[in-house]
Amino acid sequence: MSKRQEQYDVIIIGAGFTGVTAARELSHKGFRTLILEARDRLGGRTWHDRRLGIDLEMGGTWVHWFQPYVWAEIGRYGLDVVPSPVPNKLYWIADGKRHEGKPDEFFLKIDGPNQRLLEPARRCFPLPYIPLSSEEIHDIDQSTLKEKLAELQLSDEEHDMMDSMWSLNFNSPLDEAGFSQALHWAALSDYNWKLMMDICSSYKLTKGTKTLIECIFNDAKTDILFSSPVKRVNKIDSGYKAITYAGDEYTAKAVINTLPVNILNSITFSPPLSAEKTMACTEKQSSKGVKFWAKIKGVTEPFAAFAPSRYPIHYAQFEYVQGADGIIVGFGADAEKLDPNNRTEVESALRHLLPDIKVLESCGHNWVNDPFSGETWTMKKKGQLTSYLSALQEPEEGIFIGGSSYANGWAGFIDGAIESAYAVSRLVCSYLNNEFATGSAVKE
Repeated sequence: MSKRQEQYDVIIIGAGFTGVTAARELSHKGFRTLILEARDRLGGRTWHDRRLGIDLEMGGTWVHWFQPYVWAEIGRYGLDVVPSPVPNKLYWIADGKRHEGKPDEFFLKIDGPNQRLLEPARRCFPLPYIPLSSEEIHDIDQSTLKEKLAELQLSDEEHDMMDSMWSLNFNSPLDEAGFSQALHWAALSDYNWKLMMDICSSYKLTKGTKTLIECIFNDAKTDILFSSPVKRVNKIDSGYKAITYAGDEYTAKAVINTLPVNILNSITFSPPLSAEKTMACTEKQSSKGVKFWAKIKGVTEPFAAFAPSRYPIHYAQFEYVQGADGIIVGFGADAEKLDPNNRTEVESALRHLLPDIKVLESCGHNWVNDPFSGETWTMKKKGQLTSYLSALQEPEEGIFIGGSSYANGWAGFIDGAIESAYAVSRLVCSYLNNEFATGSAVKE
C-alpha cells in the first residue's frame, strides 16, 4: 500500500465523458484534479476498438445536432460526423410472421399507435431539460410502457411492431420500462417520434468517439491513473480520502463519482450516501441488453431489421461494406440470451429475421456483466424519474454524483454525460470557492 502526499482539489472517479469533461472544466478554473479510472483506457461505456478488421464502436455511438451538449463539443474541436447508411429494405417479425418491405411501410404502420401513445409528451415535458416542471409527470411516472401499450388495444401485429421499436430504445423488455422515459425522449425530439429515431441512430463521429474524448482530455490539465478502481471514499478533516483496491490513497477537498447508477453502491462511502441514492442503485434501471457486431457473407446493400423483445436479437442495421461482405450492428433486449462473441449464436438468432444469413465473425462486449458499468445506456423504470433524479443530483457536502445516468436531458447518451459534467463542475466550483476560499481555486 502506498499513500500519495499530493493534495488535490477534486478527485474524479471515472474517465468517461463526464469525468474527462469535468476535469477540463475544473482545471481551466485553476483547480487541481485527479482522475481515478478503473479501466486501462478513456471512454467508459464508449469504446472505439479494432474488431472484425475495422474500427468499431463497442458502446455508445450516435450523436445528433438535437443533442446540444455533444454537438457543441464536436464543433469546439472541429470534428466531423458521418451518417449511418440509409436502409433500402426493412425486415420485421410481427404476429408470428416474417415481413419485408420498404422502411416507410413499417413506420407508417406504427405512426398512429405512436401518436396516440406519445400524446401526453408536451403536457408532461413542456420544458424537456427541466424534466420535473410539470405537475402531471408525477402520475404519469407511475406507469410502465407495457401498461400503456396495452391500453391502446393494438392488433397483435401492431403490438409486436411497437414492442420491437420501444424495446430497442430501452435495450430491455418493456415490463418495467417507465412510460415517462418514452415521453421524455419524444419531448427532447421536438415531440416527433420519427425524429427521435433519427437522433438515436443516424450520425456518428467520422473517426470514432475516441477522437472526441481524446480532444477533451488533451484540453484538460489533469492527472490521471488508469487501472485504479476505487474501493472506499472516507470523509477526513481536510476533505476526502479515496482508497483504491490496490490500497493506494489519494486526498482531495471534493470528490465527483461518475459511476453509472447500477453500480453506484460498488464504492463504500463513509459517511454513506443518502438513502435515495442507495435505493436507486438497489432498484437498478431498465436496460439490460446487448450490442453486437457481425460480419455477414455476401451482403453489401443497406438494410434494417426489427423483432419483438422475446427474440434474442430485436434489431440489426447494416453499417459497413468490407469487400464482398457487410458488417452489421445489432441489439438484443437481454444480455443473458445472446453471447455477442459466439458466431454460431449470433447467426442462429439473426436467422429468425434473415433465414439465409451467413455470419463469418461476430463480436461485442457484455456491458451488463462488466463490473465497471453494470448496464448499457440508462433507461428509467416507472417511478424512478420523480423518486430519484433530484436526489441523485443533490451534493452531499463535498461528494458529487455526475454522469450520463443523472442528466436532465439525454440521459444514457454522450450528450447526457457532457450535460452532467457541466452541471456538476459548476456545483463543485461553487463548493470549493465557498468552503476553501484560500485554496488553489481561481475565484470568479
